[in-house]
Amino acid sequence: MSSTPRMASLREASRSLLRLPTSSPARPPSWRPAHSAPAARWRSRKVQGWLYAAPTAVIVGVLFIAPLVLVVWMSLNRWPLLGQATFNAPANYLKIADNPLFVDAIFFTLKYTAITTVLLSGVALGLALLVQERRPGIAFFRTAFFLPGAVGFAAAGLLFYGMLNNDFGPIDPMLQALGVTSEPVKWIGTPNMALFSTIALVLWRFAGFNMLILLTGLQAIPTEVYEAARSDGANRWQIFTKITLPLLRPTLALMLILSVTGSLLAFDQFFVFTNGGPDNSTVSMVMVVYRDAFFRFDLGGAAALSVVLLVALVGLNTLMMRRLR
Repeated sequence: MSSTPRMASLREASRSLLRLPTSSPARPPSWRPAHSAPAARWRSRKVQGWLYAAPTAVIVGVLFIAPLVLVVWMSLNRWPLLGQATFNAPANYLKIADNPLFVDAIFFTLKYTAITTVLLSGVALGLALLVQERRPGIAFFRTAFFLPGAVGFAAAGLLFYGMLNNDFGPIDPMLQALGVTSEPVKWIGTPNMALFSTIALVLWRFAGFNMLILLTGLQAIPTEVYEAARSDGANRWQIFTKITLPLLRPTLALMLILSVTGSLLAFDQFFVFTNGGPDNSTVSMVMVVYRDAFFRFDLGGAAALSVVLLVALVGLNTLMMRRLR
């Protein structure tokens, strides 16, 4: 009987517990939902990504986007080298067709680009195939072929000008001593020879660099593919046309885009080596932009030429990428 009051008190305590409110206790101020931790980590990573990209974004904005916007604005104004700029759109674009030097420069640059791209691609591919396989001394030839690419374009132009000069250049005396020619060759004295000499300069300067690009693509082709083709009885020409060229297509596309872009924007070789001569026969499109800006002091007209050249270059590269992808 003594346990009866104790049991009664336990029942009373259980009833009081059952009558407690079901609401949760007050949350501390520092409480956060469980899903807030992943969200915080995501925000932190996002901030870190923006911080990593910020230096590149600043460089691109300052060195590319801002000058591009300025050039477009300049092309819509009469912008003399000295004086106040006045809005005259679209006069700078309309007078491009009346510039005979620019029209001639378009045809010359296209001809130069076509010849240079074909010859440079062929020479670079031949050199890459020549040094593709590992054999004793092959590193020496790879380095020797690539070394001209380390020479600055202006220095290379001066080097060729000194070698081919009719007054003090060593090439003419050597050819005459060997009996190849009986008189000095006008290397930059005629339009055709000036173009040929400039193309020789570009081939010497860039063949090794393009060779390195193609060599990277060649070494990425699995050797098992060549072994399977040889076991099936394929000869070297079939291996080259059916295996090497198709698998090298992405690398060839990269090399062609770089070659075409560099040729259309050619300036250094003509400015240093031929100075646009003889009789403006080697004036490229970029040289016309340079002359309009710093000889005629027409910065607005030069900016309009630059915008037209940029739009044409972007369109051509887009077309090439779609065709060669």
